[in-house]
Amino acid sequence: MPQEIDKDLIRTDEGAIKVGTAETVRIPEEEATRIDLYTTFADINQIPNQLYLDNDVKRGLRNADGSGVLAGITNISNVHGYRIEDGVKVPEEGSMRVRGYELYDLLGDTSPERRFRFEELAYLLLMGELPTREELERFVSVIDANRELPDGFTASMLMRDAAPSIMNVLSRSVLQLYAYDDHAEERTPKHEIHTALSLISRLPRIMVLSYYSKRARFFHESMIMHRFREGETTAETILSMLRPDRSYAPEEAAMLDVMLCLHAEHGGGNNSTFATRVLSSADTDAYSAYSAAIGALKGYRHGGANLKVRAMQNDLKEQVPQEKWADEGAVGDYLRRIVRKEAYDRTGLVYGMGHAVYTLSDPRAVICKRFAGNLAEGTEYEAEYRLLETCERIAPEIVAEERGVTKTLCANVDMYSGFVYSMMGIPEDLYTPLFACARMAGWAAHRFEELVSGKRIIRPAYKNTKTGSRPYAPLDERK
Repeated sequence: MPQEIDKDLIRTDEGAIKVGTAETVRIPEEEATRIDLYTTFADINQIPNQLYLDNDVKRGLRNADGSGVLAGITNISNVHGYRIEDGVKVPEEGSMRVRGYELYDLLGDTSPERRFRFEELAYLLLMGELPTREELERFVSVIDANRELPDGFTASMLMRDAAPSIMNVLSRSVLQLYAYDDHAEERTPKHEIHTALSLISRLPRIMVLSYYSKRARFFHESMIMHRFREGETTAETILSMLRPDRSYAPEEAAMLDVMLCLHAEHGGGNNSTFATRVLSSADTDAYSAYSAAIGALKGYRHGGANLKVRAMQNDLKEQVPQEKWADEGAVGDYLRRIVRKEAYDRTGLVYGMGHAVYTLSDPRAVICKRFAGNLAEGTEYEAEYRLLETCERIAPEIVAEERGVTKTLCANVDMYSGFVYSMMGIPEDLYTPLFACARMAGWAAHRFEELVSGKRIIRPAYKNTKTGSRPYAPLDERK
């Protein structure tokens, strides 16, 4: 029988790309068996779970109760979801503070003026203080002035080598921008700040151009290349470059601005930020560190989880008739099948529920849900919003019943983020790249702190279980 290798993306002889997790490519059996690693891969790389327990290994740098191993100190942000009493983890309402300010306060200003806050939050992350009006205007003007890409960059990097993954293009593009920086190896504050600001400015533009390059190459659609407009905020720039007619409602831009704020920062322990810290601790250049962070964020266990959540929600809408979306029984039956590994991807995971830190609530989800409800009210999306509310409400009880566990479970920001993007007509290809564009500000803040205060290369220990010596045999004597 021919061996089968599941692929999300398979390049054919004609150069076409087949997209979809159900695609399977068949290769001749003699090709598959030519390398024994095909059949021994799992055996060679398997480590018994008991060894982790016996050696008290903090898998995933997590303690036994799920809390993170203390690996550093930061002044940038604090993510809080529980307290420890007498060695026991006690759930609490989630909170997130950026430079000491509650996220609710930063996004809860109800002043009548129309104000975008992503740039203000980016300033706070990088500079440590909230800006005055004059400081904010100067900061916004600097972001605005750095959107231009090097001559020929779009044609050579984005159009000629369009790729199925926009996240990979973002990562590659950041590395390539190194070549256009005559001072790329400098670690001075001036250069670090300039590099960070240029990437905060440019990533949204690279993202949109990469999206249309992908659509043109793989789906034979029109290549749309809108110029950015001077004076537009990051959220407005994204929408005006993405929309074919460049039009958007003020409410849409304000909503996207909120989403950028929610994704801009989330503590030093999240995977992509820690990746930034790890590479920065090795004293590598800024472009290498940020490119690696983008690669980490792409993962389905991290920023790419928003795609998993949205796919599960779409499956829910297909499996449960719309007339039963308000029926807790029907929705609950679907979720039970998920937990029993009988539905969707059969992992048993209810995507959008649960978080490594938050227990009773995720403040980002609370804020996102509130804005999503306002945006959906009175529209065709209101029924779907109520459906997601139902999932959020009943999933914890169902998971507890089916698994017999008492772990507190709350909705995370991904429960509603993809839904918000869908209401704005933003394609799924951009869900995680939007996350990256926003998180660039947080990555930069943590890189700065690591360069100034880290002082040591991050190097945790791994225990080798192969303690005995093996006799060496010459090549021709091996069996």
